[in-house]
Amino acid sequence: MSKYPMTWDLDAIYPGGSDSAAFAKELAGMEAGIAELQGVLADSAVDVKERVKKMTALSQSILLSLRQSESFIECLTAQNVRDLAAIGLGDRVKNISAKFFAELTRFDNVLREIDDAAWKELLQDGALGELAFNLSERRELAKLKLAPELEALVGDLAIDGYHGWGDLYNLIVSGAKFRVEQDGEEKLLSAGQMANRLSDSDRSVREAAFAEWERVWASVADLSADALNRIAGFRLKLYEKRGWSSVLQEPLQINRMSEATLNAMWSAIEDGKKALVLYLERKARLLGVEKLDWHDVDAPIGSATRTVSYDEGAAFITEQFRAFDPAMADFAEMAFKDGWIEAEDRAGKRPGGFCTSFPKSGQTRIFMTYSGTASNISTLAHELGHAYHQHVMNDLPGFSQEYAMNVAETASTFAEMIVSDRAMQAAKDEEEKLGLLEDKIQRSVAFFMNIHARLLFETRFYERRKQGLVTVSELNELMEAAQREAFKDTLGAAHPHFWASKLHFYLTDVPFYNFPYTFGYLFSAGLYARAQQEGPSFASKYVALLRDTGRMTVEQLAEKHLGVNLEEQTFWREAVSLTEEDVRLFLEMTENN
Repeated sequence: MSKYPMTWDLDAIYPGGSDSAAFAKELAGMEAGIAELQGVLADSAVDVKERVKKMTALSQSILLSLRQSESFIECLTAQNVRDLAAIGLGDRVKNISAKFFAELTRFDNVLREIDDAAWKELLQDGALGELAFNLSERRELAKLKLAPELEALVGDLAIDGYHGWGDLYNLIVSGAKFRVEQDGEEKLLSAGQMANRLSDSDRSVREAAFAEWERVWASVADLSADALNRIAGFRLKLYEKRGWSSVLQEPLQINRMSEATLNAMWSAIEDGKKALVLYLERKARLLGVEKLDWHDVDAPIGSATRTVSYDEGAAFITEQFRAFDPAMADFAEMAFKDGWIEAEDRAGKRPGGFCTSFPKSGQTRIFMTYSGTASNISTLAHELGHAYHQHVMNDLPGFSQEYAMNVAETASTFAEMIVSDRAMQAAKDEEEKLGLLEDKIQRSVAFFMNIHARLLFETRFYERRKQGLVTVSELNELMEAAQREAFKDTLGAAHPHFWASKLHFYLTDVPFYNFPYTFGYLFSAGLYARAQQEGPSFASKYVALLRDTGRMTVEQLAEKHLGVNLEEQTFWREAVSLTEEDVRLFLEMTENN
């Protein structure tokens, strides 16, 4: 019997699931809070400082409640993609969110209309001064948007338009069933279960799984393409009305990073890909193929393919965290014991993994499908890194907890690095070490090549979409071309329907859900190098950096905590060199294989 529960406890947040009376009360409370915020916004006779203070307090309270509610819906629909009641509640939460963000737009406009001298004076107030970065950010962004009433209209129309297309894609995924033969019988698997078979150690299993994977996504390609086209069309029209010429303007702003930083990072990566090409060519030789097919890229090598029980994986992760910081290990132990993790391998779950926050409750929940692979352990450590990030920020004001995806991925990848590096050090023999090293390099391939392919595809897709609807065959062509370019022509068979299989392209809360992953991976590599140099004293510095992630740009964060300039390639080249060293060791270890 497992020591730790493999299903999460959602009743600790709101008992009763989709029928929860406590959750219904939460939603009613948000609606009442929004009505109160509307009243404050309408009362222009109140002293501007007091008005801004009250609006700020109300907005943050509603924001925390909204984040909690969105997380609850995400958990309900992830654990059971056919929970129709949860899907209905999700629609209500979207409507509440639209009303709230319409009022936030009016709040931002109030900030915009305050003159500079009065603004500086206003920020001298203690409560508002603590939020100087966040409030100033809102004020400046308001200057780049449409009039408040138009932005409010956009939010209302987005519920059944923009966001509705994302919901349609979730419905498509929920109906996707994959046929496999197991023990002489044909079984139907969900997308989440099938995804694990794509990295099976047996190439014949991978080949069969990949063929079925492509078949199913091809069968829903027309519907998926329509959803993707409509999501992109909505964004492009909104950008046009705001006067934004670049599709990267919004994702860069959301991630609080400059285009110069993005370009410096990718330039350094392009140089580093030379090493990964050597790795992929050697891996093809080891697998006995001329070039790696898509399903071979993540194929395991060495004894790291052994199955590890959930309890073993949990104990190993906690042990490695403890070597870095006892507080981080204690947090992980609590998450395992208290049922914060949904890891059971069963039908009906959505694919992938995530960590989501319940800031009012001071808790998080992690979702994944655990089958005992080295990759599963990495994913679990990754999501626990996200959870710890939120944990150390729970006492901050609501606005200051709104950190971006790129720094969120920094925390998760840092946790993953702790586990993978120490696993290599603890390897019992050369074969196990090789398997773990190869698993580590695979993550570099994912962030330098797979993510790059997604960015290339999405950027080119948006340019093509400006001319009209993009067909399934055109999407396939764009996807395959992006993969071959990003992987430096090391691929045999590509994955043309990847665009249909990847949820990230259909998310409507965050556009361009790709390059922030690579930023987080490399930024965390730089942090990990510092941690190795400084030893135990770095843990407190790491927490200090995490706490600043919601109230600084990434350039400010790097300058304050690392003393580096992210708009120059120096830092990024140093981070990429860690991967080059891993590849060098891999080539040495496999020279005579």
